[in-house]
Amino acid sequence: MGRVEYAHAESAKWRGAWTVTKLPYTGLRAMGMNPQMAIGLLVAGGSVGGGVVVNETILSERSFGRGDSGVYTAPADVPTSYSDSDNTLRVDLGATAVGELTIENVTVGTAFTGSTLPSGQSNVVWIGGTAASSGFTATWLEVGHLKINRWRCTNFSMSDVEAHTLNIRFNASDGQSISPVAGTPRARGIGGGNRADSMITSGGTYDQIVIGAPTSAVNGKVDVLTLSNLHTKGGACVLNRIKAGTIDIEYLEVGAGNGFGTKEFVVASTTVFKIADIKDNVEVSISPP
Repeated sequence: MGRVEYAHAESAKWRGAWTVTKLPYTGLRAMGMNPQMAIGLLVAGGSVGGGVVVNETILSERSFGRGDSGVYTAPADVPTSYSDSDNTLRVDLGATAVGELTIENVTVGTAFTGSTLPSGQSNVVWIGGTAASSGFTATWLEVGHLKINRWRCTNFSMSDVEAHTLNIRFNASDGQSISPVAGTPRARGIGGGNRADSMITSGGTYDQIVIGAPTSAVNGKVDVLTLSNLHTKGGACVLNRIKAGTIDIEYLEVGAGNGFGTKEFVVASTTVFKIADIKDNVEVSISPP
């Protein structure tokens, strides 16, 4: 009995020690740092007696849920590819429907020190399908409910979009052009039976965010797509080739600081809705962050 009690005491001691050990990393991630920054600070400041105190989370493989950059084939949490020189977060959607995909509380583009858009790119955020080209059959991003709120963009554009219910409300921009047209898009929800688990990440910094359907003739499918509190700079925020049941675009701040004559917030006439609630969108002077 004495040995059993000793073993229990030692086990509790090591569990407590391990919990304390991992707190610095967890705390830094909670403050909004991406994994790379958190690891860098721990390595720089955590040397003790010639060693470094680390948690097994830091040494594990890259993960969408932990906010690591890379190319993710939904619904996998581990990237199919990544490069230490490329800080893009890209999610490729295809035939496997995803129940929920959420990206929130992130900084994108040149809005943070040391960042730059990938070579040849002009969009800081791209959400949608892929247009037809030689040898490629066009694709769409099919969404049950697309929720976009609290973005900060230099430019925002929405084109080639179909939505049964379109809500564009409470947005402020340094020049706006909102001209969707009425049509007959159907109500839409994404099922799929034993569909994929949710993909959720919060916090981090990226050079670019891309959510698309890059496989020829295969539409991407997600039931609830939420992108909330994106602080961006250095390029446009784009929605293109999307078919959705409901789209909410709310509380965006968009502007390049060049006056109301240039329209930075644009909803093109190729955006089609059946039911729309478009209200309280105002023009105010807004400069890039």
